[in-house]
Amino acid sequence: MVMLRGFLVLVVFFLLGEALRLVAGLPVNGGVLGMIMVTFTLMLRGKVSDELAEASRGLISVLVLLITPGVVGAFFIVDQFSGYWTTVLVALVLGTLLSVFTTLLLMKKATGAAVEGDERD
Repeated sequence: MVMLRGFLVLVVFFLLGEALRLVAGLPVNGGVLGMIMVTFTLMLRGKVSDELAEASRGLISVLVLLITPGVVGAFFIVDQFSGYWTTVLVALVLGTLLSVFTTLLLMKKATGAAVEGDERD
C-alpha cells in the first residue's frame, strides 16, 4: 500500500506537468515538467516521504525500461537531425558532463565529504 501511494504522488505530478504543458504550450514533455515540480516540492519540504522513496526504489530497478521508448523513438525521427549533428553532438556531450558533475556534487554533499578547497583540522 505504501508503494501505491508513492506511485499516486508521481502520477499526480505527471498529470500536473502534462496540464502545464498543454496550458502554457511548452515544447517540453509533461513527465519532465512533472519531475521538475516534484524536485522543487521536495526541495521546499526538505525531505522525501516514505511512500515516494519506496515507489522510487521500485522505478529505479526498471529504469532502463523507462528510457528505452524514447531512445527507440529517436530512430524514427533521425532524418530530422540532418544538418544539426554538430548541435546534437555538443548537446549530448555537454548534457552528459553536466549530469556527471551534478551527480558528483550531490554524492559529495550526501556523504558529507569535504568540499574541495576546504581546510581540514
